[in-house]
Amino acid sequence: MVGICSYGVYIPRFRITMHEIARVWGADAGEITRGLGVREKSVPDLDEDTATIAVEAARAALRRRRIAPEAIGAIYVGSESHPYAVKPTACTVGEAIGATPHMTAADYEFACKAGTAGIQTCMGLVQSGMITFGIAIGADVAQGAPGDALEYTAAAGGAAFVIGNDDPIAVINQTCSFTTDTPDFWRREGQSFPRHGGRFTGDPGYFRHVQGAARMLFERMGTTPADYDYAVFHQPNAKFPLRAARMLGFAEEQILPGLVVPRLGNTYSGASMIGLAATLDLAKPGDRIFVTSFGSGAGSDAFDITVTDAIASSSFDRSAAPTVEALLANPVYVDYARYAKHKGKIVMQR
Repeated sequence: MVGICSYGVYIPRFRITMHEIARVWGADAGEITRGLGVREKSVPDLDEDTATIAVEAARAALRRRRIAPEAIGAIYVGSESHPYAVKPTACTVGEAIGATPHMTAADYEFACKAGTAGIQTCMGLVQSGMITFGIAIGADVAQGAPGDALEYTAAAGGAAFVIGNDDPIAVINQTCSFTTDTPDFWRREGQSFPRHGGRFTGDPGYFRHVQGAARMLFERMGTTPADYDYAVFHQPNAKFPLRAARMLGFAEEQILPGLVVPRLGNTYSGASMIGLAATLDLAKPGDRIFVTSFGSGAGSDAFDITVTDAIASSSFDRSAAPTVEALLANPVYVDYARYAKHKGKIVMQR
């Protein structure tokens, strides 16, 4: 009965549209928007980074369910934009939320699936009896070089999930992973921006791994897409998850509730987790959710999840923290110059 006991999300309020980025680089904004299915993306404020996003997401999760600090036995933060190369983000999160020092903590890095890897780790620790609750976070202030294709979608945001076996709001029935050494995306030490392998991004990257993990989960659980009420995929753009859903046999109405990328952009380690959170914002007891993340390099984690009666109980207050829809509402739009300043692409010389 290990599962999700609470969850929380944080998304910065600033946005930049695809049209504004395309205007600066002389690109066809309509073609880019149609090709990616993304209209705008989130932009961090000047004082926001992966650590602050992770803290806010964790605080939101703990507002929905009161958990004693000494009961948190592990914190894992998955990201590819940790503020420090040598200093863990997870320790900062633990201190900020008042967690006891008697816990294990670490930063994870596996491109866009580091957060779901943290969920799996917390599951194992809870099932073994080593901890009562663990917090897994996927958060990023995603990087994209000026003028590069990544710049149109690389966004900021994160989600935190409290994993435990004390009256979970959603039970994780099964999880499995599909992993290979596929160099479709990378960033070397000391480089400011990642590079991508172009034709490798779709196949043999995204689609091979998402399908591999998904079909393995179907086989283990004896299920088909028709057995699920909702489906969530990693969403680097709107095109890939919709295509993956069709390839596997999911209907569009199963994926749309968690498909937030058109208004958010790609939050990397937070992408599939924010999609799951948006789905949980709407889910009812008995709903079954299919989730498959993807991280370049490359691998996918798949989950079979059933929502329990606890999501509607007095021990869990869904209204105590903003929903994903509320966080996406009322954005503040910025021009490219302000966006570049916020992202550190323009640095003042002193």
